[in-house]
Order: sequence, then structure tokens, then C-alpha cells
Amino acid sequence: MSDKQINVDPGEIAKFEQLAHRWWDREGEFKALHDINPLRLEYIRKRCSLTGKRVLDVGCGGGILTEELARLGAITTGIDLSEAPLTVARLHALEGNLEIDYRQISVEQLAETEAESFDVVTNLEMLEHVPDPASVIAACGRLLKPDGRVFFSTLNRTPKAYLFAIIGAEYTLQLLPKGTHDYQRFIQPAELEAWCRIAGLELQDLTGLHYNPLTHRYWLGNDINVNYLAYGTKME
Repeated sequence: MSDKQINVDPGEIAKFEQLAHRWWDREGEFKALHDINPLRLEYIRKRCSLTGKRVLDVGCGGGILTEELARLGAITTGIDLSEAPLTVARLHALEGNLEIDYRQISVEQLAETEAESFDVVTNLEMLEHVPDPASVIAACGRLLKPDGRVFFSTLNRTPKAYLFAIIGAEYTLQLLPKGTHDYQRFIQPAELEAWCRIAGLELQDLTGLHYNPLTHRYWLGNDINVNYLAYGTKME
């Protein structure tokens, strides 16, 4: 795959490059990711075994989820196209004495050389930041072993999501930097399911991720109109 074919928005990469040094500041711009990480991890743990499994974290950034997967005994690889966050991730893993294979490569490129190599693929808070999410999903499908498990999380394209995730989170509560999200790139569950089906993946569950700004509490629930997590399996 040539550079011209890489599924990336340079503007999105630039955003995360500029904030890379803040990735492990739990009160900084990535506080929300740190706060929801236990929920994301528990969602994954309830649906698959991690110990001794080859796990790929797509769009790993500074390694917030990747490190926890490794701590649970997974043989973990994290990939991202942003160089600065990967540098931070490698250093933080070294400080924590964790063995994680971090690579600066696109998921499509990795799928060309390591098809059917991973037991579990995670792709969280990334699909809404790329020009072609269907291509990412297809590559995730190719990377999974025949009995593999895949996890996605993204934002639903609804008025409620615009109100909560952009107006609320970015401008009113300032939980995220302004301009973090583009509403037009939010993904409706029906779109995600269709892309998964084309990729040979079958969705098994959709669960909403919720936040109460008064109590600063996050939890999982049935409402998928804003943030949601998805779990799927590779079709036989």
C-alpha cells in the first residue's frame, strides 16, 4: 500500500501529535479516556479470554488500553500512525516493565502481512477519526483468526450525540479539546453492522457508554444514542 492509499486524515494525526506529551496526565486532555478505561476493559474481559492470547490494539495512541491488556496476560501489539504518541507509549511501557510490540503502521498495511494472526482485535475511539472506517473494519476482519473476537467503540450520529459529545463534552464541560470530533464522521450502528458483515464479522452486542456531568460517573447501559461499544465474532 502506498502512502497515498493510507487511510488517514493528516489533521487528525496532527491533533494527537500535539497532545502526545499529555497522554498519561490523568487530569489532562485525555482524562476521559483514563476514566472510561476500566469500563472498556471489563467489557472486553467479560466476552473473551486474554491470558496468552495475541491481542492487537488498533489506534492505540499512548497505550492507555494497550497496557491494561498486557497486564492481563495478553501478548499485545499496539499500532498507530502518530509517531509522538507511540514514543510516549513505548517509554511508559518500559517504565512499567511491560512487553508490548508498538508499531507505526496502518491496520490495512498490517493485514497484508499478518492475516489471521490475532485472537482479539480492539479498535476503540478511532473509527470516527478516519476517512474510511469500512476499510479499517475490513482489515480488522482479515487480521483475526477464524475464531477471533473484535471490539469497537465509537459515537452514534444522532442529535443527542451532537449535543452531548460535541456541545457538552467539548464546549460546555471541556472534557475534551474543542474540535476533537466531527459530527459527520459519527457512525450509526446499522452502518457499523453492515461494514462488519461485509468484513466477515458478526456483531453480537451493542452497549452504550454513559456519563453524568454532575456526579462525574461513567457507566455502561442500554442507550446507544451517544457513545457505544460493540463486540463481534469472525464468521465461520
